[in-house]
Amino acid sequence: MLSGRGIRPSAQRIAVLKALLDFRVHPTAEQIFEVLSPTMPTLSLTTVYNTLRLLADKGVIAILGMDRRYARFDYVETPHAHLWCRACGKVVDMPLSVGIPPEHMAGGFKLDEVDVCYKGLCPECNKQTIQNNYK
Repeated sequence: MLSGRGIRPSAQRIAVLKALLDFRVHPTAEQIFEVLSPTMPTLSLTTVYNTLRLLADKGVIAILGMDRRYARFDYVETPHAHLWCRACGKVVDMPLSVGIPPEHMAGGFKLDEVDVCYKGLCPECNKQTIQNNYK
């Protein structure tokens, strides 16, 4: 997968990509580092960030900017939207029925990427909010 996108595979790059594939929670760089560092003691947070930026630059992953505190990262298999809970920070994938609009519908822009994020409360946080309002 890496070689096919012009990325020289290394142990660190493979581990970071595998972490994204294994942990489908749209992790932060810090979360990836915490998961990998026990088995890769020479791995640095800087290496994780650099690898994530490279993967994003090559179109392997997407950088999600819905959380102002931390960038989150997502392996891109198919176009999809995101549901982001403002309370707990959970991010969930949602199928995207519409892809990139044709150029004539995009005001002449040549689009190569779409980013759709719906923001609100997840079912658990919404339930908690409703319960708190009745106390």
